[in-house]
Amino acid sequence: MAKTKITAKEKKDMKEFFEALRLMEKERGIPREEIARNFADAITVACRKDYGGNDIVVCDINTETETFEVFAKKEIVKEVENPFTQISEEEAKKIDSKSLKEGFVKIRIDPKKLGRIVAQNSKNNFRQGVRTSEKNQILADFQSKNRELVSALIERIDPKTGNAILTIGHNEATLPKIEQVPDEELHEGDHIKVYVVNVKETDRGPRIMLSRTHPGLVKRLFETEVPEIFDGIIEIKGIARQAGSRTKIAVYSENPEIDAIGACIGPKGTRVNNIVEELAGEKIDIIKYSEDPVEFVGGALSPAKVVSVEITDPEEKKCKVSVPESQLSLAIGNKGQNVRLAANLTGWKIDIHPESGFFGE
Repeated sequence: MAKTKITAKEKKDMKEFFEALRLMEKERGIPREEIARNFADAITVACRKDYGGNDIVVCDINTETETFEVFAKKEIVKEVENPFTQISEEEAKKIDSKSLKEGFVKIRIDPKKLGRIVAQNSKNNFRQGVRTSEKNQILADFQSKNRELVSALIERIDPKTGNAILTIGHNEATLPKIEQVPDEELHEGDHIKVYVVNVKETDRGPRIMLSRTHPGLVKRLFETEVPEIFDGIIEIKGIARQAGSRTKIAVYSENPEIDAIGACIGPKGTRVNNIVEELAGEKIDIIKYSEDPVEFVGGALSPAKVVSVEITDPEEKKCKVSVPESQLSLAIGNKGQNVRLAANLTGWKIDIHPESGFFGE
């Protein structure tokens, strides 16, 4: 193809174009290579109409060398049958004398000389391409965070629904009211941790399911605060949670020298206190997991003291628990919360009785 000297004005335009790509990359979180591909595709599609709809137009945008070129590639023939895709040898020689050996010639198109309709079509195609890239980028970003803990900035609270609109990285997502911790007050400008429950691709774009009530939030917080859990030295065996009120978490280590509960509490309670603070004061009971259901159920009823645990039906996983009369209310908990969470944590149906065997004595 004949070399055409690039003018100072074209160099300036190219510089501004690639600067705009970098700015869009920063603002939208889409790699500039992806934006450049969208722009190139938009120009290519829009220019096809000028060539009878034939796919012979190429838009080459190189983000490394920061060069921009649009050209039509025509076949060189002796007799032109299709002027949209073919060019005579005589005309091709005028454009590039070396092209005859290659059998085709590249005809440079100045993007600035594109007609208004082509320019408008390019703009529309480009916008559609960017929207698609944004959706794909959002989907990819959140899929990499699926089942993970992420930091978010509260942009605003919907006064009607109570939903919190969050910014996570370059993306916006919604924390529904139903997934917020009861009685927890969220304010615009606050930074909070949320758990990515699921990421789905829908016709309307990516659907991100966020939660502050999911047990996975507590699990990830412990992994963040307790290095032994993150490293696999201590294992989380189960979590039962009533968001905003109480969580019971069962932990275990195969190393008998490791104090799993002590490690989770941390020096002077710093580790668990950091988690409690993040959960707005939610109480956390850390239980030592055991394969022995008697020991596990007894510990799961913490902070109540248990006198005995009797397995009444191993197949149905039912047991009878005796506690001192003074511990009965604590073992059952407010509206049955403590025993309910213990049952959820252990998988056993728990029947609590006072040590004396008589209620109200």
